[in-house]
Amino acid sequence: MAWLDRQSLMLFLLVSLTLGLAPFVPEPHVWQKLKMLADGSLNKPIDIFDLILHGTPWVLLLLKLYRVSILKKGSR
Repeated sequence: MAWLDRQSLMLFLLVSLTLGLAPFVPEPHVWQKLKMLADGSLNKPIDIFDLILHGTPWVLLLLKLYRVSILKKGSR
């Protein structure tokens, strides 16, 4: 977790908004893959790879936000 703490929150936000949402038209890949996961049609290896590729920035952003909130609570 030390690596995550050393990185800027802005970095994770920027990567999430670019790679995490690319391509923007007709709909973001991560949204499309999450819908496929929900309806059970996420079964091709390329679709699973796409979900991991476009979902990882969002997971890292959520982890960073969690770590920031924990560190702020600990410094009080």
